[in-house]
Amino acid sequence: MQEEKIVSTNRRARHDYQILETCEAGMVLRGTEVKSLRQGQANLKDSFARIEGEEVFLHNLHISPYEFGELTAQNPTRTRKLLLHKQEIRRLLGKTAQRGLTLIPLKLYFKKGLAKVELALAKGKRLYDKRQVLKRKEAEREVARALRGKNH
Repeated sequence: MQEEKIVSTNRRARHDYQILETCEAGMVLRGTEVKSLRQGQANLKDSFARIEGEEVFLHNLHISPYEFGELTAQNPTRTRKLLLHKQEIRRLLGKTAQRGLTLIPLKLYFKKGLAKVELALAKGKRLYDKRQVLKRKEAEREVARALRGKNH
């Protein structure tokens, strides 16, 4: 079994959003975009997915132009179509329209030679939620530090 090669991750997503569920989608890419991805030249910051009609599109994904590619390079942040089953698109459409949830990409990777994106159905966190998480993590670190100090 061939493992997946991670190209880019969206570290900010887990901080800014509460992840409810995830799914895997293929991507429609042009020409040298695949070569750029294989070199790890992608940025998921500020990117999001939107359902338009019965198709899903990924917006603001930045794939740097391939340095050895053609001179008339594509727009690095163009909208890219995602490949999902129709039933899955309908399910996601129902959830995003109903509860005010959003689709955000968590990571971009290659699986069996194909470019994939892991999409998350997420709910935005409020500022106080983020503060509570930070306080809890800091308290856990303090406890771990105190326990480590007693063992030695």
